Amino acid sequence: MLPQGHVTQTINIHGGQGGSGGEGYENGTGGPGGPGHGPTLNVTAQQIIAHNLYANSLAAMPPVEASQIVNHCPPPSRIFQGRQNILDKMHHFFIDGRGGQHIYVLYGLGGAGKTQTGLKFIQDLSSQFSDIFFVDTSTKETIDIGLKNIAIAKHCGNSSHEGLQWLTSTVEEWLLFLDNADDPNINLNDFIPQCHHGNIIITSRNPGLRVYGNHSSVSEMDEKDAVTLLLESAGQADTLATWHAATEIVKTLGYLALAIVQAGAFISKSGNLTIYLDLYAKQRALLLSEKPVQSHDSYAQTVYTTWQMSFEQLKPPAQMFLQICSYFHHNGISEEIFCNASKFKFYCGYPSKEELQRPLEFLSNFMAPTGEWDTLSFMNVTSEIQAYSLINFDPEKEVFSIHPLVHAWSQEMISDSKSCQSSAGAILAMAFSEIPSQDQMLASLLFLPHVESISQFNTDIAPGFQLQYAEIFLKAGKYKQAEKLQVEVLEKWKEALGDNDRSTLIAMGNLAVTYSRLGEFKKSQELEIVVLEKRKQLLGDNHPETLTAMGNLANTYSNLGEFKKAQELDIVVLEKRKQFLGDNHPEILNAMGNLASTYSNLGEFKKAQELENVVLEKWKQFLGDNHPETLATMAHLARTYSELGEFKKAQELEIVVLEKLGQLLGDNHPETLKAMGNLASTYSNLGEFKKAQELKIVVLEKLKQFLGDNHPHTLTAMGNLASTYRDLGELKKAQELEIVVLEKKKQFLGDNHPDTLIAMANLAHTYWNLRDFTKAEELELLVLERCRQILGDNHPDTLHVARHLSNTYRSQDKLQEAKELRRLFGLPAFENTTSSRSRAIFKQPVKRLKKALIR
Repeated sequence: MLPQGHVTQTINIHGGQGGSGGEGYENGTGGPGGPGHGPTLNVTAQQIIAHNLYANSLAAMPPVEASQIVNHCPPPSRIFQGRQNILDKMHHFFIDGRGGQHIYVLYGLGGAGKTQTGLKFIQDLSSQFSDIFFVDTSTKETIDIGLKNIAIAKHCGNSSHEGLQWLTSTVEEWLLFLDNADDPNINLNDFIPQCHHGNIIITSRNPGLRVYGNHSSVSEMDEKDAVTLLLESAGQADTLATWHAATEIVKTLGYLALAIVQAGAFISKSGNLTIYLDLYAKQRALLLSEKPVQSHDSYAQTVYTTWQMSFEQLKPPAQMFLQICSYFHHNGISEEIFCNASKFKFYCGYPSKEELQRPLEFLSNFMAPTGEWDTLSFMNVTSEIQAYSLINFDPEKEVFSIHPLVHAWSQEMISDSKSCQSSAGAILAMAFSEIPSQDQMLASLLFLPHVESISQFNTDIAPGFQLQYAEIFLKAGKYKQAEKLQVEVLEKWKEALGDNDRSTLIAMGNLAVTYSRLGEFKKSQELEIVVLEKRKQLLGDNHPETLTAMGNLANTYSNLGEFKKAQELDIVVLEKRKQFLGDNHPEILNAMGNLASTYSNLGEFKKAQELENVVLEKWKQFLGDNHPETLATMAHLARTYSELGEFKKAQELEIVVLEKLGQLLGDNHPETLKAMGNLASTYSNLGEFKKAQELKIVVLEKLKQFLGDNHPHTLTAMGNLASTYRDLGELKKAQELEIVVLEKKKQFLGDNHPDTLIAMANLAHTYWNLRDFTKAEELELLVLERCRQILGDNHPDTLHVARHLSNTYRSQDKLQEAKELRRLFGLPAFENTTSSRSRAIFKQPVKRLKKALIR
């Protein structure tokens, strides 16, 4: 051990030299590393050993003064902003906490501001600590130097062991700042004093170091603090205009501190905030890679070079993982995507194994020798990336996320971008193709942001994979995007494979389903007739794909109001599915639900109810109470209860359905809007017209927004709102809407479609309430004639129309015509129903589409 006060020429001092003393100030707002003379030599251990020249001046100092210099930490950046919540937590932990050793870890992405936050805490509370030691912890060598210099400064030796020993044996309130502890291969525990006293702050990109003590994630800045930091670093005045412009810039930069400071330094040269975003869009890589000549700190790295250094430490599988994920959306990346992709079966029309060589090679990194998915291998790769905070994991949602700037940077790092884009696109499609059809609606909402992200690039995606993207769009309610892709694929396969190829027929059938969703039922019918006939010829009457085509055509017949044709096909499909699949297969339940829908359309509500009860119980058993299939069946059963007059039962189910679909699919998904429309109709049936009106207005506005003004569901919602206006006595409002609805339904569905007849009948009732009995009679005669032709005399809708027409006769004192009409249809003579004539003849809930399948 050296004698007290001994200082030799072997003490090498480094006073700054370009700011190495500030190394590790990751948000770019740190204090200067030193002008090259004494007062800053204690920032890191390197500052003590680098220059023999400065050792002479230290040797001339009294021992106490030399010790004080070593213990002095640099201040934070002069423009430090924010992080008050973290600083408050640190204050409570170190100052207000109980005795014993205190360790606090600040972790996060490079450039987030971990070092600066630690320095700000020390500046604010430096008087609370007896000694402060700043040690660069980026390598074992720098740690060794830092601890060695503690020994030298405290005159207790000349080695790192003796420095560590001094900390362990000195029962005082010293503070050890271990900065840049980023290397996951260094066991930091070897350099932490093993004692029950002292205070330690650790900064690291590795969230795994949280195990050492209390911790805070240093991530995006609060918007207000970020804007203030940008204006300060750019030398801009705080005005309404500059604040607005700065807000847009910090949003674009993902509220990352170092990127904001770099932007501020660039803006300060021109003094113009407004041009930065335009330049950033064109030259992002240059702006985030260039170190400004003048800066507020001595941090040596830019945003991009900081991350590049971390990236270079990753093994090839981890590098590839990050690059593939850079083409996904930066949020919601799950292990399930890669696991499902690894199970991909090479379907007809899809790329071959040779064409998928690169994504398959990448996925092989996560496969066990048995060929099964190996979660441990996947965790090892993702943990390696997490160790540098280049990717984050949310354990509650079980998904990964990437900071938007890291996401953009990792794209720009890729030399072979086309190949990587193609691999990312293939993995998404491969993964979705392996999800069971009944689970695809929920999955589509998770895949949708990734598909939208990859679609921004001119990526050459194979037609079979484009079909999977289209299916994601379809299930997520993005019908136009689905149509665009499906038309493109169908044209490609017709040209390459011919009209009769199995793949071509798949594409044609998928497009037909999308046309149904878009309300273009005639287009759908034309395609589905072709698909069914050709599948019968190529595959036979009993092939699953033939039965799918038959079920889809039945669905379209229902949409066109041809319920008898739909029933005939639905019965065939159900019987053949049972024959080949057994009673409990999902396809059986779909077929059973479709037949129940047709029974409802035919007015056979008891038959519909019996089937729907069976289907609902089985979906609950197989999928649980909260699955979209279960909820869709529940909604359909609720509609049947309404048709049977059991409105309370309907209401109970519909409230549950709406709440759960909102949680699962979001408030704007078409299925959620259907549920809302159905509940609104039930409120009307229960006489709660104000509640009904509120919901119906929301449904109509959202359907206009997402499906367009002329979609059948939008027109139905408009008719429903008109009915509620009538219920509330606002007859002119009702009339205006119903005239629009009738004209558009004639235009898009034809004069004889059941929905057109419903619109006509409801307008007739509005005329009746306006005491325009002549117009009411004219429309009701027309509706009755067509209902008899299409639905038959005994259908509930036909009987409704007859009853209301007889009342219209009676209102005009045409008593003989009224009696004769009632006798003809077996209605009670002269039933007094005039008090209820304000109500619509038909409520028009937005019906659930029957299940349409793809393959």
